[in-house]
Amino acid sequence: MSSETVLQREDAPLDLRLSEAELDTVRENLTAFIEAQVETAGTDGAVMGLSGGIDSTTVAHLAVEALGPDSLHGLVMPSEVNDEQNMSDAERVAEMLGIDYDVIEIEPIAASFFDALPRAADDRTATGNVRVRIRGVLNYFLANAENRLVLGTGNRSEALTGYYTKYGDQAVDCNPIGGLYKQQVRQLAAHLGVPEDLVMKTPSAGMWVGQTDEGEMGVDYDTVDAILAVHVDGGLSASATVEALDVDREEVDRVRELYESSAHKRAMPPAPEPLE
Repeated sequence: MSSETVLQREDAPLDLRLSEAELDTVRENLTAFIEAQVETAGTDGAVMGLSGGIDSTTVAHLAVEALGPDSLHGLVMPSEVNDEQNMSDAERVAEMLGIDYDVIEIEPIAASFFDALPRAADDRTATGNVRVRIRGVLNYFLANAENRLVLGTGNRSEALTGYYTKYGDQAVDCNPIGGLYKQQVRQLAAHLGVPEDLVMKTPSAGMWVGQTDEGEMGVDYDTVDAILAVHVDGGLSASATVEALDVDREEVDRVRELYESSAHKRAMPPAPEPLE
């Protein structure tokens, strides 16, 4: 599978794909970044959650390349809402890379939260976020016990739209692919030799049965990436973005809404100014 000719719809609003030379540079920079983060922190390696999705799979490949398989430990953390195929894909990635991993069923842990506060347990988003935060706690539990760094798997598209759980999947020590749009993550994955079925897999946070990223956002990733690049990162006005990308105004407004409403996720918790 060529990283130049796949991973983008033919009618995508904007081509954000990197050249092969750029992909080589990104690969070198990200592996060096991971190695430096572990060294600077004085840790003995890294831990990360493996979901079977493209983001965690890409980070796992980069981490093994940077640190070696003995220095990365994976956690596969299924719940009752997860697709069984995703979890088997997560184990497949770990075995393909030759890293140690544990499988931890998180539903019994989540159930204790739901039992403790049953009036909140009917809220689908709230319970989904509990599951994501439990995974973050388990990542740090192992990291603290084994002197490891927690690697995040978030990309730039998720960061700018707030498509992650606060103090959950972004409770990490660093985000190796945090500067790449989703389209570029797919392309880098192909460049790294990730199997095609994983590269082209439908993204899902696994927060509830049948949940998909694009379904929840209401806009497909290629369009999200294009609007972020031109309108949010590029500073082009909404009307100019509509004209430049040939997208609907409603899509631009939706992405802008996601960006603005998630600003609190990208900032430190506010506090009043100190007394003089």
